[in-house]
Amino acid sequence: MARIAGIDIPRDKRVVISLTYIYGIGKVTAQKVLKEAGVSEDTRVRDLTEEELGKIRQSMEEFNTEGDLRREVSLNIKRLIEIGSYRGIRHRRGLPVRGQHTKNNSRTRKGPRRTMANKKK
Repeated sequence: MARIAGIDIPRDKRVVISLTYIYGIGKVTAQKVLKEAGVSEDTRVRDLTEEELGKIRQSMEEFNTEGDLRREVSLNIKRLIEIGSYRGIRHRRGLPVRGQHTKNNSRTRKGPRRTMANKKK
């Protein structure tokens, strides 16, 4: 397994797809990284040389990924909660933040049903 940004990326997939396993790297960013490094998108990870891996790591340094990005996102959410903004309140209550309707949907955000059944005595 090739190790980039502290993550073991899959060996048998194409490089452009394998890079998307890194938090903060999507397909477009992966394409930019590979273009800058001068590596073909169709190359499999197992076929990469150490030199090419080094170039990919070098071009990845300009992007905020993995731990740093996760920390930044959590601090942004914490800041919204502390200042009491609308978005912060929605985060605190575990409701959708971006204006979705909640009457029928948003099960993922709201979690499992918390109903009180009629208890028979």
